[in-house]
Amino acid sequence: MLTDNAHACTHPLAFVRAQRGWSYQRLARVVARRARDLGVANMAAERQKVWRWEHRGVVPDRVSQLALAAELGVPADRLESHPWPAWLPTGDAVRTEYPWSSTGSVTALMDVVEDALTDRRGFLTITGPGVASLSSEWLSLEPARLHAALAGGRVDEQIVNRIEHNIPGLRVMDERLGGESVRRLVDAELGVVAELLARGSYTEAIGRHLHLVAAELARFAGWVSFDSGYQTAAQRYWVTALHAAHAAGDRMLGANVLKNMSLQCVDFARPREAVDLAEAAVASARRAGGRVAAMLQMRRARAHAALGESSLCAQALACAEAAFVEARSEDPAWSAYFDDAEYQAQVGSCYIDLGHLVQADRWLERSLAIRTNERTRDRATYMLRRAAVQMDLGNLDAGCSIAREALPMLESTRSKRNSRRADELRRRLRRHSSASFARELDQALARMA
Repeated sequence: MLTDNAHACTHPLAFVRAQRGWSYQRLARVVARRARDLGVANMAAERQKVWRWEHRGVVPDRVSQLALAAELGVPADRLESHPWPAWLPTGDAVRTEYPWSSTGSVTALMDVVEDALTDRRGFLTITGPGVASLSSEWLSLEPARLHAALAGGRVDEQIVNRIEHNIPGLRVMDERLGGESVRRLVDAELGVVAELLARGSYTEAIGRHLHLVAAELARFAGWVSFDSGYQTAAQRYWVTALHAAHAAGDRMLGANVLKNMSLQCVDFARPREAVDLAEAAVASARRAGGRVAAMLQMRRARAHAALGESSLCAQALACAEAAFVEARSEDPAWSAYFDDAEYQAQVGSCYIDLGHLVQADRWLERSLAIRTNERTRDRATYMLRRAAVQMDLGNLDAGCSIAREALPMLESTRSKRNSRRADELRRRLRRHSSASFARELDQALARMA
């Protein structure tokens, strides 16, 4: 599995592979599959050929470029206007030097929205007027009212409340369908808020409310980008979310952003950075209790577990447990996902990283027993984790059975994080290729790649 290190991103194709978690062979298979979709049969899936594209300056043939463009969602005409490798999506440096002020927050929002809508995978071309038109339908507002605000007119509480009202629905879509299905909707919502902040007229109180909504939308946009495999975009969104949360004066929301960034570092084998971010999250929300404190302490626990620091992990888990039992109805809406099932799954994940597999399996089993079916992606996540634990414990039959049960959930949600977990499971299955049921499961997982 590739990580987001500097070496990996020296060529645009390397950046694409890092973002998607593709090896050279995996990319070759993707190109061959897409070429077949385009009507070109018997195209060889050669790792060496892809390696030469990246390291020897070899230009792929037309069919290979069209196949890769189709997979990345790049319009075919861009291959003509931006010859190889210029048409590939690339990761710009993540800007972090915005002033910690309302002006800095607006600048960060406008920058991230411009990038989000014009130059990430898919090359979205939604512009300001397009976003306004689309969002006016979602918000159930009179179009003239929203257009007037976007053109510099007065922004009132009704407009802000309507935008904020959509966020829970986006969270539900993410839980059930995966981040890839929600990204464009979040882009459009965030674009409207950025335009209102930059061009609208509003009171100081309305301005703080707009920054608050922008912060949660940017945080959520970072999350769905992270889940979809756009790691640089996720970082860019989260930097923006921190500035918007600061402008809104919401320390707990800023702590949640840092918590998300910590998880990204855990996923990409940067545990020391994960600890630093988790500690900063806890420190910035010292007065938080209930679910919020439990979530932040659990992120500390995960980071310490990734470092193999058992005693520090245990301390953080104890703090998380103490806070979780005090969960209360006034906890912010964005903390609601951290229910008992998620809490137990996270404890199990800590034990996986610490190598305590029997304990990990016990916690994951309890989590899955009480987890609702609505959160399809998360259920698939922890079923894959438990399947891997069972295999590592020597229970191949049980592990394969759990993984097979997760297959429909993997198919119905689009999550690159779960795709990576499926790849990890396939590596275990290859050690048991003599068993026909293991081979069949491996092939089923491969078809979902």
